[in-house]
Amino acid sequence: MGIEFGTGGWRAIIGDGFTRANVQLLTAALAQKMKDENGAERGFMIGYDRRFLSREATCWAAEVMAGAGIRCMVIDREAPTPLVMFSVKYYDLPYGMAVTASHNPAIYNGIKVFTKGGRDADELVTRDIEKYIAKMKDREIPVVPYEEGVRTGWILPIDPMNPYVDSIIRAVNMDAIRSCNLKVVLDPMYGVSKTALQTILITARCDVDVIHERRDALFGGRLPAPNEKTLAGLQNFVEEHHCDIGIATDGDADRLGIIDDCGEFVHPNKILVLLYYYLLKYKGWHGAAVRNIATTHLLDAIADDFGERCYEVPVGFKYISGKMAETGAVIGGESSGGLTVRGHIQGKDGIYAATLLVEMMATTGRRISELYQEITEKYGTFEMEERNYKFSSGEKERIMKILMQDKGLPEFEQEVERVSYADGCKVYFKDGGWVIGRFSGTEPLLRIFCEMSTLEEARAVTGRMEKFLELKHR
Repeated sequence: MGIEFGTGGWRAIIGDGFTRANVQLLTAALAQKMKDENGAERGFMIGYDRRFLSREATCWAAEVMAGAGIRCMVIDREAPTPLVMFSVKYYDLPYGMAVTASHNPAIYNGIKVFTKGGRDADELVTRDIEKYIAKMKDREIPVVPYEEGVRTGWILPIDPMNPYVDSIIRAVNMDAIRSCNLKVVLDPMYGVSKTALQTILITARCDVDVIHERRDALFGGRLPAPNEKTLAGLQNFVEEHHCDIGIATDGDADRLGIIDDCGEFVHPNKILVLLYYYLLKYKGWHGAAVRNIATTHLLDAIADDFGERCYEVPVGFKYISGKMAETGAVIGGESSGGLTVRGHIQGKDGIYAATLLVEMMATTGRRISELYQEITEKYGTFEMEERNYKFSSGEKERIMKILMQDKGLPEFEQEVERVSYADGCKVYFKDGGWVIGRFSGTEPLLRIFCEMSTLEEARAVTGRMEKFLELKHR
């Protein structure tokens, strides 16, 4: 199976596409790219999460870098992806990688590549890596055994957790949090966020409990994605122990999910909206927001109210971080739970986002449910329906032909303002609502997102798309 990058790096089923040979081939291609760009002497960074074979794959990759004569720093502990991104920036390296498949099912693993400053590799970089892979496919790849690499200094085990945690502590109002005695429960979802988040929150004198903290490469039989279906255990804990907030992170801790003080799941759209509103109104920041094409337009309403702008980009955090760097935006994020804030790393960080939410509660003295009510009273309600559909290869071709080639659409009750085919098919209605159908870049799924002023209306519009495309909801 070939190596192809999607919206969140390269991901493949373990033992099928994710193999030692492919990990070595990808790493060798990146090593050659670094040499051709005269960046090899500056070194490389690798980190890994708790997935099956992540540690082993890190060793395979480090051995290839050492074999190519490139000094390779290895984070010598299970590491959140944002820690790896931070470390690429902190050590001023041209490239780095995280061995992770993020929120994908346990049968997957993969590699995310980062560029200078700790940013997600954009499409130009990943396409270039794919070209190098094609050229090197049949070449012999020299390696230096891991222990020999450590002994000779080509492989350097490091632990940058303290600088990363300190950078977050410096960025938030710890005094405000200390004064509130907040009761917090963390759910790392058997992933890698516990050490960093627990350290930060205990330093801020929060009362912290943790569930699902041990290593389990099967993630307790659940998808390691913090959504309404997977966070029932966290929801129960918040309700039973009267916590102020429940915080969950996905498998590699770049996304987060929240259970509020009422025991309700807080959709990632709402988290983005809350933080943007908080940064503008309560902290006095100025700047735009950036969201992907399938994320709430409530951000647009807030930006407009404060004389700012909200930029829309394709799905893939590399587009968000790129537009943020270009515009100096305050916040950027997506409806799947990833976001970043100006001044931190230029990539998703569920640990920093969670800490900022706790600061928001402490500084305003208001609960999440109260703050969101303030926002909806001012800007109105924006309700989203999301549905996923599995398909065969033949079905994908059929759906692609209808949506993208024939440009077919159902008969909507709402008046259509315009249609965009920049990333899937997005229909914008004149009343401000919208619906999009697009294929996932990380899983074999078609996703439909619809946002309207009421949930009933959003479900009705989604149902029309579903019926028109002859889909069966998963």
